[in-house]
Amino acid sequence: MNEQPNVQLGTWQAVSLVAGREINTKMRSKAFIITTIATLVLLVGFALVMKSVGGGSDATVGFTEQNSALAQPLKAAAASIGENLDTKTVDSERAGRDQVADESLDALLVGDGSTVRVVVKKDLDDNLRNSLNVLASQLVLNQQITELDGDPAQVGQAVANAKVDVEPLEEPFPYNGQQLVLGIIAGILIYMSLLLNGQMVAQGVVEEKSSRVVELLLSTIRPWQLMAGKVLGIGLVGLVQMVVIGGVGIAAALALDVLTISVTAAVGTVVWVVVWYLLGFLMYSLVFAGLGALVSRQEDVGGVISPALMFVVVGYVIGISVLPSDPDNALAGVLSIIPVFAPTLMPIRLAMGGVPVWEQVVSVGLVVALIPALVWLAGRIYANAVMRSGARVKLKDALRTV
Repeated sequence: MNEQPNVQLGTWQAVSLVAGREINTKMRSKAFIITTIATLVLLVGFALVMKSVGGGSDATVGFTEQNSALAQPLKAAAASIGENLDTKTVDSERAGRDQVADESLDALLVGDGSTVRVVVKKDLDDNLRNSLNVLASQLVLNQQITELDGDPAQVGQAVANAKVDVEPLEEPFPYNGQQLVLGIIAGILIYMSLLLNGQMVAQGVVEEKSSRVVELLLSTIRPWQLMAGKVLGIGLVGLVQMVVIGGVGIAAALALDVLTISVTAAVGTVVWVVVWYLLGFLMYSLVFAGLGALVSRQEDVGGVISPALMFVVVGYVIGISVLPSDPDNALAGVLSIIPVFAPTLMPIRLAMGGVPVWEQVVSVGLVVALIPALVWLAGRIYANAVMRSGARVKLKDALRTV
């Protein structure tokens, strides 16, 4: 009987066949479906929680008819120190005291409004105390101005219009809380995607190597084609997951008014997250594929890829621990341009805003320039190590020309 000759497939055909196999397998897996649904539920749930707790008042203060004129000045005083108060006029002082007792009111102003005297159930909240102290100071100042035959309204207007004249040497960027939260969420999505999908590439390489499936596959396609197809397939699965999660999360936040930034800014964040996921995944998955080929057991995967994985972890930790409190941190800015840290740090900075265009271009350009070198390096390691079973292959041996 004549032996069937090996059939060598074209480059794109080979890569697309492997990628299609990975896409079909991963998207049908329970782990992918459960992870995607669970993440979506968490994001929508988070948006609902923020909707229910956000926008509410810090305290509710009651007023009687005699001192109701102080309601608006108290709200203005609270706003001046960052507090948000609700005010309510009660039918009588007795009714107001009952509402304080049953905690419908946090405090009740009593008296004729010439002084600030409040009734509370037990203790007065420190933030509310500060707001009331500001109001008390204004009342005393107004009384002193009146005694000196002045006009409190005119003086108050003059004081309100007084402001410091600042001359910055560099134009500051106005970061806001929502940009910070959006940046952190972007960093978490990138980090989790690189962590899970990147390791999936290494585990897939080891699984095929240990089961000898790789020997059958390499009878028809070249090693680098198998590696490229695996990276492409898992990368596209991760991309679909990223777009779905990011799109639904942003849509839910905008629909529930949790995010009040412009739709353009929100969509821009999603686009940058996708771009950096693709760049980061391609860069790290190539490394993980090459390193995964060095071992033959799943238990050894973590140890062999951990040195490369540390760069992902370090970038993520710096991003979520330093940037929220110091968006202009110089160290984070420099690291976000370096390719190994850029996939986790730059998306956070971009979501927060204020990143110079030249930094965006340089960070993307360096990663794009590094990827061809990683293709050659990882391909060489993979080709020289993937057929060797048993003990772990030393990196220097895998780099040698066969």
